[in-house]
Amino acid sequence: MDFVIAQGNNFTTSANNMIQGTNFIANSTTMIASSVPPLSRYENQKRRDWNTFCQYVRNHQPPLSLPQCSSAHILEFLRYLDQFGKTKIHNQNCPFFGLLNPPAPCPCPLRQAWGSLDALIGRLRAAYEENGGKPEMNPFGSRNVRLFLREVRDFQSKSRGVSYEKKRKRPSSSTNNNKQKTSVAVDDGDCGTGRCATFCGYGNIGNNN
Repeated sequence: MDFVIAQGNNFTTSANNMIQGTNFIANSTTMIASSVPPLSRYENQKRRDWNTFCQYVRNHQPPLSLPQCSSAHILEFLRYLDQFGKTKIHNQNCPFFGLLNPPAPCPCPLRQAWGSLDALIGRLRAAYEENGGKPEMNPFGSRNVRLFLREVRDFQSKSRGVSYEKKRKRPSSSTNNNKQKTSVAVDDGDCGTGRCATFCGYGNIGNNN
């Protein structure tokens, strides 16, 4: 598979050299550039993350190429990023383990927060496919990476005394009314076979499986 690795300044320099031939080309390029909307904050961050990962791969020992990257290399990369973390993660033998607001400093290490790692993997997973990677070969979406993130989330939740569980929203009254209307409409059909239940969302679609 062919990957596209952004080279930043080299690409910009080459582009500038190409448009110095005539004023017409330069003016056209300026008009096109001005009409292109700026990248969103998410897209800019995704590009920076991808460049960081590509640099990590280039500097990897033994030598490593993008098509060779596996889930093991992704986990290695995430552990490498821990040295730049700013979140205090208490060890189990720390007296402040599980405290949301520790009363004093402690020697426990700083790590990358689970939320940051989870968002990073999401961006890199998208960037991998945008730069030529096949979805079925995407190491950022592998089961090992998902399990690793789950373990980090569970331990950090206990260590920091915080909950990462999302609060479930209660369905609104309009939603309940719509569900009732849908059920009534389907009940007017052939419910003797049990098919109406599957269309209402109760049970599997198709009873043959």
